[in-house]
Amino acid sequence: MPLIRETTEKMGYELVDVEYKSMYGDMHLIIYIAREGGVSLDDCEAVSNALDGPLDALDPTGGRLYHLDVSSPGLDRPFKTQRDYERNYGEKVEVKLFAPIKGTKTKLYEGTLISRTDDALTIEVDGEQLVIENSLVALVRPYIEF
Repeated sequence: MPLIRETTEKMGYELVDVEYKSMYGDMHLIIYIAREGGVSLDDCEAVSNALDGPLDALDPTGGRLYHLDVSSPGLDRPFKTQRDYERNYGEKVEVKLFAPIKGTKTKLYEGTLISRTDDALTIEVDGEQLVIENSLVALVRPYIEF
């Protein structure tokens, strides 16, 4: 949605994702923002206030009532954009596959993210580079150690 992207970018945030879904019996328009150094509650409030009036005028839900939620994507949020991958090059990630790679039994890999192209994802696992076709990848997200 151009209005949301333009508004968030002018305010210095990256628009990560927009979802419109039912939660707790009500419809929610959820806007995920990010920026270097993280996103605070004050940041979410500022973006919500900046979007509230323009979204009401635009009426993106065709008159249906909704709650506007602005949020940080969270530490373990799956990567959705090329920028997500680029921001995490050199970092440890978790990669889940739809099915095991031929000749293996595992659908879950943990390794260091080396690169991602339009065709494949490369991670380093135990000192070896593993190239995985993007069509096999179900989910990539930061690896969180507890």
